[in-house]
Amino acid sequence: MNALPDNVCLENVDVWFQDETRIGQQGSTSRMWAKRGTRPRALKQQQFVYSYIYGAICPSTGQAVGLMLPKANTACMALHMDEISRSIPEGRHALIMMDGAGWHQDFHARSNISLLKIPPYSPELNPCEQVWQYIKDKWLKNRCYKDYGDILTAGCEAWESFTAEEGRVQSLCSRRWAVI
Repeated sequence: MNALPDNVCLENVDVWFQDETRIGQQGSTSRMWAKRGTRPRALKQQQFVYSYIYGAICPSTGQAVGLMLPKANTACMALHMDEISRSIPEGRHALIMMDGAGWHQDFHARSNISLLKIPPYSPELNPCEQVWQYIKDKWLKNRCYKDYGDILTAGCEAWESFTAEEGRVQSLCSRRWAVI
């Protein structure tokens, strides 16, 4: 079965990768610099308030589309697909590679997007995993959040900081095997 519609010319196709990650009060503690012989304390919250960053990146163009959404479900995924669809330049087609999460299953067709599932249990094939690690390590580690609004603000600022770094999407996410 072909992932692309018959009427799409390969010269007009860009490979995108999509994924989502949870951020919130059950964040991650990470290593930090400290004076030799000291044992610095890192904060770890015990509450369970969180949100999700939905992200899609195109290494060949450097484009990145992200949304902060409250849940990981089909409705939120549809909102993200709509946002990606709106960001695709006229005349281009996006082949979006994503994992097989349950909420990635049922979508109404969009004329400028095709989906291709990454094989199960192979997160190493999705560069978004490196994006999440980079964002969490650089902007979201060892933090406490006051409330849901604080989580949203931190997530949005982290995504915007990531996408503002010139050439970061290409350097972090380019894969030789994902070029058409």
